[in-house]
Amino acid sequence: MWYNNFMERGKKHEGILLLKTSNEAREIEFELAYLISLTPPQRFRLMERKSREMRSSLYRHGHGTSASITKRK
Repeated sequence: MWYNNFMERGKKHEGILLLKTSNEAREIEFELAYLISLTPPQRFRLMERKSREMRSSLYRHGHGTSASITKRK
Protein backbone atom coordinates (compact mmCIF):
# COMPACT_ATOMS: atom_id res chain seq x y z
CA MET A 1 0.00 0.00 0.00
CA TRP A 2 0.98 3.65 -0.43
CA TYR A 3 1.53 4.25 3.28
CA ASN A 4 4.55 1.93 3.27
CA ASN A 5 6.36 4.59 1.27
CA PHE A 6 6.25 7.18 4.06
CA MET A 7 9.35 5.70 5.64
CA GLU A 8 12.75 5.63 4.02
CA ARG A 9 15.92 4.80 5.92
CA GLY A 10 14.26 5.68 9.21
CA LYS A 11 13.25 9.19 8.14
CA LYS A 12 9.60 10.15 7.93
CA HIS A 13 8.47 12.02 4.84
CA GLU A 14 5.03 13.49 5.49
CA GLY A 15 2.76 13.29 2.46
CA ILE A 16 5.47 12.36 -0.04
CA LEU A 17 5.18 9.24 -2.16
CA LEU A 18 8.57 7.56 -2.60
CA LEU A 19 8.79 5.05 -5.43
CA LYS A 20 11.88 3.46 -6.93
CA THR A 21 10.15 3.08 -10.32
CA SER A 22 7.25 4.91 -11.91
CA ASN A 23 3.90 3.34 -11.02
CA GLU A 24 0.84 5.31 -12.14
CA ALA A 25 -1.67 3.10 -10.30
CA ARG A 26 0.11 3.64 -6.96
CA GLU A 27 0.39 7.37 -7.64
CA ILE A 28 -3.38 7.60 -8.23
CA GLU A 29 -4.09 5.52 -5.12
CA PHE A 30 -1.84 7.82 -3.09
CA GLU A 31 -3.54 10.97 -4.43
CA LEU A 32 -7.01 9.61 -3.71
CA ALA A 33 -6.04 8.59 -0.18
CA TYR A 34 -4.66 12.10 0.39
CA LEU A 35 -7.82 13.79 -0.91
CA ILE A 36 -10.04 11.50 1.18
CA SER A 37 -8.05 12.45 4.28
CA LEU A 38 -8.92 16.15 3.82
CA THR A 39 -11.99 17.73 5.36
CA PRO A 40 -14.45 19.41 2.96
CA PRO A 41 -13.26 22.96 3.87
CA GLN A 42 -9.65 21.88 3.25
CA ARG A 43 -10.63 20.43 -0.13
CA PHE A 44 -12.34 23.67 -1.15
CA ARG A 45 -9.31 25.74 -0.10
CA LEU A 46 -7.06 23.41 -2.09
CA MET A 47 -9.38 23.66 -5.11
CA GLU A 48 -9.48 27.47 -4.89
CA ARG A 49 -5.68 27.69 -4.54
CA LYS A 50 -5.11 25.39 -7.53
CA SER A 51 -7.64 27.40 -9.58
CA ARG A 52 -5.75 30.62 -8.79
CA GLU A 53 -2.45 28.93 -9.74
CA MET A 54 -3.88 27.77 -13.07
CA ARG A 55 -5.38 31.18 -13.80
CA SER A 56 -2.10 32.99 -13.10
CA SER A 57 -0.12 30.42 -15.13
CA LEU A 58 -2.45 30.82 -18.11
CA TYR A 59 -2.22 34.61 -17.86
CA ARG A 60 1.60 34.51 -17.67
CA HIS A 61 1.72 32.41 -20.83
CA GLY A 62 -0.60 34.66 -22.82
CA HIS A 63 -3.85 32.73 -22.48
CA GLY A 64 -5.57 35.02 -20.00
CA THR A 65 -6.82 37.62 -22.44
CA SER A 66 -9.45 37.28 -25.11
CA ALA A 67 -8.40 37.37 -28.74
CA SER A 68 -8.44 40.80 -30.29
CA ILE A 69 -10.44 41.54 -33.42
CA THR A 70 -8.57 43.13 -36.28
CA LYS A 71 -10.58 45.07 -38.84
CA ARG A 72 -9.58 44.78 -42.46
CA LYS A 73 -9.75 47.80 -44.71
